[in-house]
Amino acid sequence: MAAPQHPTDLDAMSPEEREAYNQEKRAQEAEEQARLPYRWTQTLADVDITVPVPAGTRGRDVLVQIRPRSLKVALKQSPSAEPIVEGDLFAAVLLDDCTWSVEDQRTVVIHLEKQNAMQWWPHVVTHHPKIDVALIQPENSSLADLDGETRGMVEKMMYEQRQKQMGESNSEEARKLAMIEEFKKQHPEMDFSKAQVNM
Repeated sequence: MAAPQHPTDLDAMSPEEREAYNQEKRAQEAEEQARLPYRWTQTLADVDITVPVPAGTRGRDVLVQIRPRSLKVALKQSPSAEPIVEGDLFAAVLLDDCTWSVEDQRTVVIHLEKQNAMQWWPHVVTHHPKIDVALIQPENSSLADLDGETRGMVEKMMYEQRQKQMGESNSEEARKLAMIEEFKKQHPEMDFSKAQVNM
């Protein structure tokens, strides 16, 4: 199937055509990603990278430089050789929460914590092929998996979305209305019949 020439071409497709197009795009992306010298996965909060290295490789044999906006992975015994991975990261990472190790003496495992934990990355290193983040289907997770602050924020957003869908006021407006009602109860001598409330 020919790639759409313009984003509106996607809108003109039937659901079946769009699914076929998305499958073709995923297959092409998988092919491009398979050619990279590493494999990577991500959640909204982090990126995990595995880099195959020769059997018998130990931590002291590897140079891994993680900087806020760049990554380099190289084998020390061949200083003249090109690094396995080197380049600018798609976005900034939290250095203190990033780690790396060598597993089974054949794989370098790198964990990057995203600075912006609400953003999908189209690629790890900016000069490598991109994936279409719109096609990402995150694993289902429950609110119980989230930390307290994030969970509270998500629950508030969900509540406000439900209120909007039902045509009701959001939580801030509901709080203001409750305060006004409480004030009215405390001051029965005042006439509120002509009062206008602006939210």
